[in-house]
Amino acid sequence: MRKRPRLVEGHEATMPIDKLKAPAKLHFRVIPVTRARQNCSLAWCGDTGRAVVIDPGGDIERMLLAIREEGVQVERLLITHGHPDHAGAAFDLADLLQIPIEGPHWDDMPLLARLGEVGELYGFEDCLPFRPDRWLQHGDAIAVGRQTLNVLHCPGHTPGHLAYVSQDARLAFVGDILFHGAVGATKTPQDHLQLLYSIREKLFPLGDDIVFVPGHEALSTFGEERVSNPVVSDRAAQKYHHLFAVHHSLLR
Repeated sequence: MRKRPRLVEGHEATMPIDKLKAPAKLHFRVIPVTRARQNCSLAWCGDTGRAVVIDPGGDIERMLLAIREEGVQVERLLITHGHPDHAGAAFDLADLLQIPIEGPHWDDMPLLARLGEVGELYGFEDCLPFRPDRWLQHGDAIAVGRQTLNVLHCPGHTPGHLAYVSQDARLAFVGDILFHGAVGATKTPQDHLQLLYSIREKLFPLGDDIVFVPGHEALSTFGEERVSNPVVSDRAAQKYHHLFAVHHSLLR
């Protein structure tokens, strides 16, 4: 696994791009990358132009083009989890821009160590394993200029999966935790229950009005998913909500 030295202070994009300007001046632009069309996000403070890139999975030139077009200063990379389509280009982009990588939670360390191997297995080339400059945990806060992204540890899809939430902008970057009309894949029934717990007990209580950027496909709101998502809607949760109490000691 590669570890970049600790930093001292200091082709045209053709895929569709969504952009939203939130009232609290946290702006973002979604940049679909890799053959999986993973929703890499460029988020920045409208007052200062300071920015982060969330989940740089690949297609570095496409990400650099978006950065140039928006005229922002990227200060760090944020990773939601250690899968190749989300983290595969992190090492190279961080090295190119000379900025730190932060996240995911350290429980995803084994995934990051095998990033190259797993990437090659699934057809994501040139993924380099790395150790982030900073592991993140539940309750951490990331400054984006004058804006703040709060860190939530939401395991299930992977053990160390994180979500990044702007309370002021009513905006969340959730990786592969939740999608419009679906939820992230899991390997075991226990992982699935953990994922449901993460969504129902950590994300949904933040408010129905929060817009979320999933790891793939269309944006949605927590309120929309509470009503219509066949897996985590209020109606669907009636079938399994009691299991949260039964297995509380195993859920995080």
